[in-house]
Amino acid sequence: MQNQQSIQGILSIAALICLAVGWFNLFSPEINHLLSRKVFYVLIGASFFIQAPLLTNKNFVYAMYAAAAICVLGAFIPEDSKLSAVKTVGLLAGIILSLSNRRR
Repeated sequence: MQNQQSIQGILSIAALICLAVGWFNLFSPEINHLLSRKVFYVLIGASFFIQAPLLTNKNFVYAMYAAAAICVLGAFIPEDSKLSAVKTVGLLAGIILSLSNRRR
């Protein structure tokens, strides 16, 4: 369990680094776009996937798997498609599920 949490944390930090690279335009426009709009969602989806079995509320496990899948699959939908916003829905769902899992 501790190993899974460590991996999940590393993936989350790597995803945030990818997002920051895109915001601050540290590389060429193509690389920035790839990191902040594709790799970010894949890493966040992987993080959600690893986090899912660790959720204390077992009712949310499959929802977290769905959010993870939506993030990863959404990263590969062309930007000009009407469905490209689905990855953001997956991200928001995963964040909400993650926050709802916090101990009170």
